[in-house]
Amino acid sequence: MTHGVIVTEIPTTLLAPIQSDSAIQVAVGTAPVNLATSLNVNVPVLANSYAEAVEKLGWSDDFENYTLCQVMSASFQIFNVMPVVFINVLNPAIHNETVAESLHVVTNGQVMITVEVDDEFQGVPGVLIDKIKVKDQEGTTTYDADKDYITAFNDDGFAVVSIVEGGSIPAGTTHLTIGYTKLAPEMVTSSDILGGYNAATGIYKGIECIAQVYPRLGILPGILTAPGWSHIPEVAMALVGKTENLNGSFKCLTYVDIDSSKGAAPTYDTVKAWKDKHSYTDRWMYPLWPKAIIGNQTYYLSALAAALTAQTDISNAGVPALSPSNKNLRITGLINEEGDAIYLDQTQANFVNGGGVATAVNIGGWKLWGNHTAAFPENTDPKDFWLNFRRLFAWDANNTVLTFLGFVDQPISNRLIQTVVNTKNLQGNGYVAAGNLAAYRCEYIPAENPLTSIISGTVTFHLYISPYPPAQTIIFKQEFDPYALESALSGGGA
Repeated sequence: MTHGVIVTEIPTTLLAPIQSDSAIQVAVGTAPVNLATSLNVNVPVLANSYAEAVEKLGWSDDFENYTLCQVMSASFQIFNVMPVVFINVLNPAIHNETVAESLHVVTNGQVMITVEVDDEFQGVPGVLIDKIKVKDQEGTTTYDADKDYITAFNDDGFAVVSIVEGGSIPAGTTHLTIGYTKLAPEMVTSSDILGGYNAATGIYKGIECIAQVYPRLGILPGILTAPGWSHIPEVAMALVGKTENLNGSFKCLTYVDIDSSKGAAPTYDTVKAWKDKHSYTDRWMYPLWPKAIIGNQTYYLSALAAALTAQTDISNAGVPALSPSNKNLRITGLINEEGDAIYLDQTQANFVNGGGVATAVNIGGWKLWGNHTAAFPENTDPKDFWLNFRRLFAWDANNTVLTFLGFVDQPISNRLIQTVVNTKNLQGNGYVAAGNLAAYRCEYIPAENPLTSIISGTVTFHLYISPYPPAQTIIFKQEFDPYALESALSGGGA
């Protein structure tokens, strides 16, 4: 029974759309984790700054052995974009080398662990500080860590042993016998990068850890990379396998490298054949060739292009409607795997692009050059071969899932239908008003929703999305106008 004035609330038929970040990078590779504050192996690690990345993963300018460091450099130092998710597969418990004991000179109560190279003593990278063993000069007396000596890394990342005053090491000691274990990044193989999932233990490794990014960190991958590894076909295929149905719902792209080594694709005219032979042809893949240099440092082009893409999106309010092509790549040159300098003119760069591969060209500064996914030229569907189309479709799909996930298992009613349509159209109107899309609309079409589908619990909405293609070719036609000349001359003159 009711008596009086009653006020009820009706659910709003318009939702606030949830928008995912468009270009969060997830990079798989190796890092000098002996220098990190914690051991991060085969887990997604989120970093919002260079300092945070170094703290969690360590730092080395040896980009060949520690491939994730080039991602740190490209993202935080060169393009200043964040966040980035790193997955390190280098495991000190497995990828290590034990170095035999040898005599080291004590200077001012300290020993920097060194090795002789070409008659010079150099610091040893990758030393595992908890695996250092210190003995007397004769190698007969073993000293205790923290009691007789302490260990730490200097600013260059080299291990230093410092004698503790009052410990068992005699004052005035000039030499100590030291043995240690160090990282062996050269032991990491593509199998480590590929990784796997152990159903019995629930442990993910390598590329399979990408599936843990959203559950662990609550953020969606936008671009997957593995610089230093993605030029290996099985690695590239594993990356692309994570792009279309990540976590059962989400989509992203992978930026991969074309092998520029001798016997693969060392010159621009060999790129397309290598790409096709090794099936780098997926619409979710953006292949790049060759490698790049900045000063004396070498980068795989995928690391730089992914960071540039993130910067491009950030400059456009996070909407991936713009192509990173013809944007400043901030490099100083191109090389192949053998280190041979590569200078492409625009015709040669366009030849590489014609095979569905991006490169770089020096036109008023070095620019990324290429708008096509790997599906080009065989796939002629614009939503598949234009990079900005593919990224925008993937991003909108992720936004749609995030916004309407709460509607799953709700009654299929007119109110649900109206809410979905109104929300998506409001969102699309914003894209159009900002100049990111030519058109965007959502419709509920009865013909696409027969009663049998509704009864089975399936409702379908139709999204019409019209991105702007990049102005890849701009043509001007020149024509001589003799009548204008006649008119000018007929006016007389001096």
